Amino acid sequence: MAETFSITLEQTSDYQFVVNFDQEKIPALITDEGAPLGHDTGPSPTRLLAAAVGNCLAASLLFALRKFKNSPEPLQAHATVSLERNAQGRMRVAGIDVTLNLGVPAAELAQLERVLAQFEDFCVVTESVRQGIAVTVAVRDADGRVLKG
Repeated sequence: MAETFSITLEQTSDYQFVVNFDQEKIPALITDEGAPLGHDTGPSPTRLLAAAVGNCLAASLLFALRKFKNSPEPLQAHATVSLERNAQGRMRVAGIDVTLNLGVPAAELAQLERVLAQFEDFCVVTESVRQGIAVTVAVRDADGRVLKG
């Protein structure tokens, strides 16, 4: 059975919107476009996309590591979006590069190879976005050692 949810966006001025989520505990979020269209009073849709991909990957990695009783905290995700113009001259998201940083050295983590081989497959947002946008992922441990990517 498919799962659904809804959010509501209400324009407040120019390109600024208030996003109301379908859960009462989640506060409203203000979004806005950057200058010259908007006034930078909140994240733009492109920045929200980057946040969604980075957050989903970090949460998926955390879940996979915790499944083997690991404590990799604190995790950090850094997402870089590449914007390019298409053949019609319209701006598009060409790619998203995500680096996930673990809070501990790799040697402290059990089943790390297994986790790194599969955690991306369980990330709903990233795997959906990848159907149209290139997403690369790197993982580093607390010592800066590249574990993936």
